[in-house]
Amino acid sequence: MPEDQESVEVSALAINVNIPESLRWTDSRRGREFELQTLNVRLLPDGGLAAKAYGRPVAGGRSGYVSFRVPDRPELAALIEAAAVRAGRLWTAHRCFA
Repeated sequence: MPEDQESVEVSALAINVNIPESLRWTDSRRGREFELQTLNVRLLPDGGLAAKAYGRPVAGGRSGYVSFRVPDRPELAALIEAAAVRAGRLWTAHRCFA
């Protein structure tokens, strides 16, 4: 283990968060409508958060991994913040390779 933990370069921190059904929305891409069900939240180098939404086609079938912008809604911002706090607590309490 490096003597100085600050010298370890971490390139990314990201979490995946399920969107509760009550907060889900639909959006269109390439002529298909998607129900957004998951958020991918990244911790940026400046300490800020960035999020993208992912989902499944409403009509069913397969689809590629397509990202969508997260709408500027207070309840989604609260979900992202709560998920980041929860993830931070989980990381802090890690047991290494237990």
